[in-house]
Amino acid sequence: MADQLILSIDQGTTSSRAILFAKDGSSVFTSQREFKQHFPQSGWVEHDPEEIWQTTLQVCREAMTAASDKGASVAAAGITNQRETTVVWNKKTGKAVYNAIVWQDRRTAAHCSELKESGYEPTFTAKTGLLLDPYFSATKIRWILENVEGARSQAEQGELLFGTIDSFLLWRFTNGKVHATDATNASRTMAYNIHTSEWDDELLNILNIPRNMLPEVKDSSGEFGIIDQELFGNGLAICGIAGDQQAATFGQVCLEPGTIKSTYGTGCFVLLNTGHEALASNNKLLTTIGYQLDGKPTYAIEGSIFVAGAAVQWLRDGLGIIKSAEETEAMANGLESNEGIYLVPAFTGLGAPYWDPDARGALFGLTRDTGIQQIVRATLESVAFQTNDLFKAMAEDGVTPTRVRVDGGMVKNNWLCQFLADILNIPVERPVQTETTALGAAYLAGLHAGIYKSFDDLSANWQLDKEFRPSMDAATRDSLLANWKKAVEGVKHQTV
Repeated sequence: MADQLILSIDQGTTSSRAILFAKDGSSVFTSQREFKQHFPQSGWVEHDPEEIWQTTLQVCREAMTAASDKGASVAAAGITNQRETTVVWNKKTGKAVYNAIVWQDRRTAAHCSELKESGYEPTFTAKTGLLLDPYFSATKIRWILENVEGARSQAEQGELLFGTIDSFLLWRFTNGKVHATDATNASRTMAYNIHTSEWDDELLNILNIPRNMLPEVKDSSGEFGIIDQELFGNGLAICGIAGDQQAATFGQVCLEPGTIKSTYGTGCFVLLNTGHEALASNNKLLTTIGYQLDGKPTYAIEGSIFVAGAAVQWLRDGLGIIKSAEETEAMANGLESNEGIYLVPAFTGLGAPYWDPDARGALFGLTRDTGIQQIVRATLESVAFQTNDLFKAMAEDGVTPTRVRVDGGMVKNNWLCQFLADILNIPVERPVQTETTALGAAYLAGLHAGIYKSFDDLSANWQLDKEFRPSMDAATRDSLLANWKKAVEGVKHQTV
């Protein structure tokens, strides 16, 4: 098994990646391609499914070539994906009937409000663990059926398929032979009953979504299908699928109840393993499936922040005030304080624990002396402040973590990790391997392929790179958080 590699297909919000992992969890090759973000209207976010497919195919082919050049064999493939992003395609032609509607998209906010006003939210929450919010897939499906000409009738005649990105890629990889997803992705649609482990007819009727569009739901580790030989490889099996945040939880080996991870990518997502018990939150956190093995779901409590790394990307691409994310560490470090500047990056509304789709981003505390450094630091600080909001909600639900494992591209920034530890007032642990989302998909595939025999094999791979311990005094922390709370109040429920 020593020379056998696992192909992890990591299809994210801003790029498609293929990473080859060795058994010890080290990455031996990475290929990445960014793709275009489409913003047709305020609050709308779309991707071109064909561009997602082509970039994914391209990076996978490069990875397979690299494996061949190294003289290594690829034992299995795993897929992890941006969750909730919705694709509806024609099952004869394979072509999407509309762009992929991205998880950040807020176009269905009015529909969600109507459902709330009709008293449906308790039903949805009880069955799915989710809140009625545009974030999730189901109202996106309905929007496509209602707004794309002919889509409703085609769907009712069984001609259209729905999938989150994993399903769409799986269907393409298998040349239309397999229409399936895993339980973690299904649990994010707002149409899947996480307690009975099946698509829920009552919810589908409320949403007016034909059941025949939906994929088969499988375990997170198992054989999903064989990649078509005309694409690449020789009978390579896809043996693991999980939504990106659940995959990161698995990659961080948070496999015992009470273990917690926080991922900093486009957004920030905190997941706490609750074992086989689906704990309900009283503070607007989500109950979700962390992973499913042998037909048994392991649950998690989740807090979702829509904008984390995306705010740094905005500094680079939107404002043009930095050239790369790497610059931000020195810029933040160069200031003794935030000088009273706060950024609330509610570019697509506020996620947990506020769930306000009408909120919009704002900078507070600007003076004539405010410059690029202050704005950059405020952007990084906003990530820690938002994370603290999630931890505070968890504490009010009776869960108080004593440490947290972090991952994602942003945690390469030492200043951010230290500030996070200071604001949370608990140790922050950064592993050697921070690409834990992709690693989690590799672990799920490797378990089914026999590369890993048990969870103990995965735990043995986890290595600490650096621990960041809190050093901020309580008065400073309290002042920063009080001012942050004022800033958040200033952006909520905007009507213009």
